[in-house]
Amino acid sequence: MIGLISATAAGASARDRLATAWPGRTRVYNGPVREAVERAFAECEQLVCFLATGATVRLLAPLLTDKASDPGVVCVDEAGRFAVSLLGGHGGGANSLATEVASALAATPVITTATDATDIPGLDTLGLPTEGAVATVTRAILDGTPVTLHADAVWPLPPLPPNVMRGAPLAVGDGDAAAPGGALASEHVISGAPEDAPQQTASRAYRPTAGTSGPHAPAVAPPDGPGPALAAQQPVAGTDTAGTSGGVVAHAGPVPGAADPEGVVPAAPGSSGPRLILTDRVVGIAAADVVVRPPSLVVGVGASRGVGVDEVYGLVRDVLRDAGLSPLSVVELATVDAKADEPGIVGAAGRLGVPVRTYPADVLAAITVPNPSGAPLAAVGTPSVAEAAALTAGRGGELLVPKRKSSPEGRAAMATCAVVRRAPRGRLAVVGLGPGARDLLTPRATAELRRASVLVGLDQYVDQIRDLLRPGTRVIESGLGREEERARTAVTEAQAGHAVALVGSGDAGVYAMASPALAEAADDIEVVGVPGVTAALAAAAILGAPLGHDHVSISLSDLHTPWEVIERRVRAAAEADIVVTFYNPRSRGRDWQLPKALALLAEHRTAATPVGVVRNASRPDGTSHLTTLARLDPATVDMMTVVTVGNTATREIAGRMVTPRGYRWQSEGAR
Repeated sequence: MIGLISATAAGASARDRLATAWPGRTRVYNGPVREAVERAFAECEQLVCFLATGATVRLLAPLLTDKASDPGVVCVDEAGRFAVSLLGGHGGGANSLATEVASALAATPVITTATDATDIPGLDTLGLPTEGAVATVTRAILDGTPVTLHADAVWPLPPLPPNVMRGAPLAVGDGDAAAPGGALASEHVISGAPEDAPQQTASRAYRPTAGTSGPHAPAVAPPDGPGPALAAQQPVAGTDTAGTSGGVVAHAGPVPGAADPEGVVPAAPGSSGPRLILTDRVVGIAAADVVVRPPSLVVGVGASRGVGVDEVYGLVRDVLRDAGLSPLSVVELATVDAKADEPGIVGAAGRLGVPVRTYPADVLAAITVPNPSGAPLAAVGTPSVAEAAALTAGRGGELLVPKRKSSPEGRAAMATCAVVRRAPRGRLAVVGLGPGARDLLTPRATAELRRASVLVGLDQYVDQIRDLLRPGTRVIESGLGREEERARTAVTEAQAGHAVALVGSGDAGVYAMASPALAEAADDIEVVGVPGVTAALAAAAILGAPLGHDHVSISLSDLHTPWEVIERRVRAAAEADIVVTFYNPRSRGRDWQLPKALALLAEHRTAATPVGVVRNASRPDGTSHLTTLARLDPATVDMMTVVTVGNTATREIAGRMVTPRGYRWQSEGAR
């Protein structure tokens, strides 16, 4: 809940606007301001104070305990011009809240956290538990001090800046996933070390919240984590500074100290100093180290009916301790459906702060395990619960700890558990960039571009959004005609554990990169689709409302589709009297397809049928005009053009192309 406090009429007006905009999220606190602040501080996760920052600081000072538990606080000034993140920028979510408040009130967000100001992901914003000197290592990263990354595996974190360098795992482990060999036409790293003064921050451990159990419980998505394209690449000859923000684009090449194929510079032998350690193992750390815990461990649990919470929790705790594994990396407890409501298992999961996932007995019975038993087979229908559940939830991961029984004094064991380490799942975001105008790039697309450690795309599309990429982002770009190669590369990078963004214009799922990428992708990576404004929609908005009724989009390019198939689809749309938007209508090598398609439509539509022609929709050099089916000159059309042909009901009204839907102003439910 977000508490809202104000002291003046102007503040109350802005407060009420926010309360109206966010129904159910906010609670207004009236009465004396000091008392209102005290009550809101105790009762809410976040506060928005429509007060001066100085007054808010004095009111909050006696209430503060520590940044891990204090609520996030945002101040809005009397004129409603600024939303200031005052307290709990990361841990309390005040930075995000300030941005939201500013958007709702048409104000400007003010965020002073050093990592945000320098465009570097904060270690306390990765969505992963942290231990150790978070503030010290964060300061070193901000200062450009060399920081050594020791990672047992590659996890899909956002990019970290060039002064973070790869070191060997601290002990024998899985090793880093192999990176794909060979770049496309060009591969480079966005670089640029921060120069702003750092700000000390303390760690705030992430704890997964308990979720529902059952055979259809939603998959536990691993928190986003370091997808180290942790680049430390030096500029080389031919460095391109165009389109970057305060940095350079360093093209990969065989230069001393260059990044490995994963985009990471190896640390010098014997290097010392601050360390960033990414592991689920219990390791010794120094005063200048921080350990980030990946969501890698699944604990399978079997239990007799009536088992106590202490027995289950104690067994899990002891097994992890003896195996040298951190409970902060446990992502869930797994068991059989019959134990979904077992209080001892549910209670142990609650103590660990993780959900319980359950599976049908027949699913577990099909899993080959090292230690099957007749007891669970007789009780619940599977020869293994702990090992089978851990292996099933672990998605084929490594069985680190085989079945182990609890050892209560004076009676038989009532609980068993086993531990599996999941292999990291990379993340592939297929991102639609829209038709070209920056204000038609969605906020979700921007967020995905900034969280990606690897960006793959057509060179001209990459140029559109290069300034949005964080320092350390590895960019793999190529020219026209290499769509399938880009798709394969993006999937391969995700399979190596990285957080990858594959970009396409318009909506990436419409005549763009989503289909070839998903045709390559298996279920070993997470895939996220980010919709974009399509060329058809952008053109339609310019023309008026040509898509007001049923419509279809057809590409006239016969590079991937035989013309016979295209012709059959155009003829079907003509016969069905559907508005048609033509993509890829005409190129220098394909100049007859558009006239042929228009002739097919003319067999079922009059010569006066409105046709809209839009080139480079939404871009500064964009053009548009209305014509008719008879007057359209195909020679004025190229590959940057979208052609929309109306149906028999489409009209030109006040210079706009309109296809009426035939509203009779009655609800669907009244029919």
